[in-house]
Amino acid sequence: MTKNVLITGVSRGLGRALAAGINSTGHRVAGCARQVEQLQAGVSTASSDYRVDSVDLSDDQAVGLWIADVVANWGVPDLVINNAGIINANQPLWEVPYADFQQIMRVNIQGVFSVIRHVVPHMIQGNGGVIANLSSGWGRSVSADVAPYCCSKWGIEGLTLALAEDFPSSMAAVPVNPGVINTEMLQSCFGEGAKNAPTPDQWAVQAVPFFLGLSQRDNGRSLSV
Repeated sequence: MTKNVLITGVSRGLGRALAAGINSTGHRVAGCARQVEQLQAGVSTASSDYRVDSVDLSDDQAVGLWIADVVANWGVPDLVINNAGIINANQPLWEVPYADFQQIMRVNIQGVFSVIRHVVPHMIQGNGGVIANLSSGWGRSVSADVAPYCCSKWGIEGLTLALAEDFPSSMAAVPVNPGVINTEMLQSCFGEGAKNAPTPDQWAVQAVPFFLGLSQRDNGRSLSV
């Protein structure tokens, strides 16, 4: 059965690999990101069942308008993957600029909340669907110099598990640790050491069927790809 899949942060990294991989298996993908140029580059290889839009997830009104348009012109999502996220530059917590901490929370927590609050009513009305929120190994453990990011991903774990308690039996909310992948985010933390990890495209070979296989039985389970 063809699924409608909504993914945030599709201009690069895991989001781009997931969107392309899911679309290539015959499912419809609606994606968003902030970087218009990278979005346009991605569209050139996309099929007619792959729409991408420029959306600032820290702007709740923009998120609401985007989801309303997706639902009206494309359909209610069967699967939502909240992938978009940012990380702080490596530094002790007390040296992190207030604006940087605030922006991480806006994107990594508030952005996920905005997507959920605008899309879930449509999914409940459609009597089903899965919300998969990307967590991290640093959403279940911690390391030095990335405290704001750890805070946001621990928050995603708690938010998602609590959401699972709110959901009807026809739906599922799942926090997902994607694993260690060679993305720009990992490179910002580990530099050249990130090259030892698989690329997003290599990761997507396992990740695509993993996400497409999520169902109501996974509600409230902290999972890892």
